[in-house]
Amino acid sequence: MDFKKRFSNLTILATLTFVIVSCASIETQQKDSYQPRLLTDLHSERLIPYPVDMSDEFAYALMRGTRSMDGAPGENYWQQYARYSIQAEINPQTHVLTGSMNAVYFNNSPDQLGTLHLELAQNVHQEGVVRSRPQEVTGGINLHRILVDGIELTEGGFDDNTFYVDGTQLVLRPARRLATGDSIQVEIEWDFLIPMQGAGGRMGRDDDLYYIGYWYPHFSVYDDVYGWMTDDFRGNAEFYHGFADYELFVNMPADWVVMGTGNFVNPQETLSEIVYQRYMNSFLSDEITPVITAEEFGFAATAPTETGYHTWHFSSEKIRDVAFSATRRSYWDATRAAVGDLNGDGNIDYARINAFYRDGAPLWVNAAEYAQHSVTFLSQLADFPYPWPHMTTVEGANIIGGGMEYPMMTIIGSYNGLPAWRLYSVTAHEIAHMWMPMIVSTNERRYTWIDEGNTVFKTDYARKDFYPQMDLHGSTQAQYIAFALTGREGEIMRRSDFHYSQQAYGVASYPKPASILVALRGVLGEDVFWDAYHTFIREWAYKHPYPWDMFNTYERVSGMDLSWFWRSWYFETWMLNQVVHSVEVKDGDTVVTIRDYGDVPMPVLLRAEYADGTVIDKRVSHEVWLTGTRETTIILPGTGVQRVSIDPDRYFPDVERHSNTWPRITN
Repeated sequence: MDFKKRFSNLTILATLTFVIVSCASIETQQKDSYQPRLLTDLHSERLIPYPVDMSDEFAYALMRGTRSMDGAPGENYWQQYARYSIQAEINPQTHVLTGSMNAVYFNNSPDQLGTLHLELAQNVHQEGVVRSRPQEVTGGINLHRILVDGIELTEGGFDDNTFYVDGTQLVLRPARRLATGDSIQVEIEWDFLIPMQGAGGRMGRDDDLYYIGYWYPHFSVYDDVYGWMTDDFRGNAEFYHGFADYELFVNMPADWVVMGTGNFVNPQETLSEIVYQRYMNSFLSDEITPVITAEEFGFAATAPTETGYHTWHFSSEKIRDVAFSATRRSYWDATRAAVGDLNGDGNIDYARINAFYRDGAPLWVNAAEYAQHSVTFLSQLADFPYPWPHMTTVEGANIIGGGMEYPMMTIIGSYNGLPAWRLYSVTAHEIAHMWMPMIVSTNERRYTWIDEGNTVFKTDYARKDFYPQMDLHGSTQAQYIAFALTGREGEIMRRSDFHYSQQAYGVASYPKPASILVALRGVLGEDVFWDAYHTFIREWAYKHPYPWDMFNTYERVSGMDLSWFWRSWYFETWMLNQVVHSVEVKDGDTVVTIRDYGDVPMPVLLRAEYADGTVIDKRVSHEVWLTGTRETTIILPGTGVQRVSIDPDRYFPDVERHSNTWPRITN
């Protein structure tokens, strides 16, 4: 979900500037002159990172061989699977969604399951449930009928063939225990009043628009680390879903146009002839095709029907979730995006791009282009082609201010009154989520930072490619640094719903982990970093990694022990503050003294520029700081040094970057 919408009130409390310090000669430059702004001083005891913590549950998974110490899935790795057939209908007069599903759950685990757990995310709107933020009270989901293997369950009690609801959790107690390798059939009928801004602003309704997500009884994840994932949805930390196949059928009055997750199975049956032809032609060109214009709003957009309704059919395989939109006054622009070679035949494959938007959202005339660029660029950056038939962006002003992702679908605000690059950025951000967590299926309910941090990291690259004049990672680093300097941040590895504040959750989930990936590039070097990054995506595609899998993958690919890095950045709230303390000439050489007033033990990446144009790069290992010292020296040959800078390429989020440079001032 878009950080800008949820944390737009975060004030930038610090500004990074370069300070030029005057001097008369190199021999006396900056001798004992720097005074740190942070509380840490040269004589304070340095914190030495110790090995990272590993949860007991993850350690047991290692013992069972479902995970491995090298970060790849273990030899005994397994995960559950399901198949859903879901019918949905919305009454635009009452705003009630009525649904039914027939689902099959496959037990691939080595365990016999006595209960089945499903999530009812709409129950975050029930009176009295535990929530992390205010929500509309609409009553949540009304369950009308539940059958398991054709046997109807009754509510309450602990007997066989019963069920109970606890907050956003639905627990089924069938008479038959589900054995390893077996499957079970679950049928549920339900309805709910669609909130205007539901599930924390991730779905809802507006005039002539519905965007439906977090909406059906969804099997909770049963994985090899924690078993059943029964953490409630509180409206803040997002989802953790398993993979499944879906058949989705949406029944709507005939003047509504529906788009949903999956392959659009019946466009010719539901679209009017002219709209259908435009829709089909839009996939033949890289140009933007107007599929629905103002002339087709309402009944002119859909095929004739005697019943007054259309049923829209979408089919998908191996995805985490389904969502859909329904609109009757939205423009529809479409095109295609090159994604790379999906099937290994040597040819470029394409995904369809759809953009739905209404009058009053002028920036959205370029939304299809933004999505097109994002899908193509991010496929290349991830070295993993976008695998699905379409990517659809839906303008949802009054439902959401930022953006929210679902497989193949995203809802984004109008971004009225903001520069166009802001709409591009949120579009790229939500589309970047298609790789994490939609393909690399992370546990957002507990570790939001894995997918959100990766997504901010990738968004910075996409924006820079689309707007070459813009900064790459600097603004993201500045957001983290500003909040870190307040002393109110929490550890990245803190469980998502239990941060000290909403701002602490936001920074630990979005800009800080994104900035730390940039720092990891500086530690490993570009080639090794991207090798590890792509290896993690490739090995964990359509699987469920945890943080330690990510850590171990980077260590395996790099051949480095990075425990000091993980401990310092992910498990603590330490800061980095390296300083060019002094530059002096001694015995015909230039001696640079570096002091570290922070606690994160990062390498010193030093660049020296000479008067004759020579540039020398020096690297001091992070290990120098692990001895407990706060000072080290670097000897540069000769006396012609004109400028010295730490981390000139700005990999590291140093909290007082103005102290990272020494300029020589000549008279």
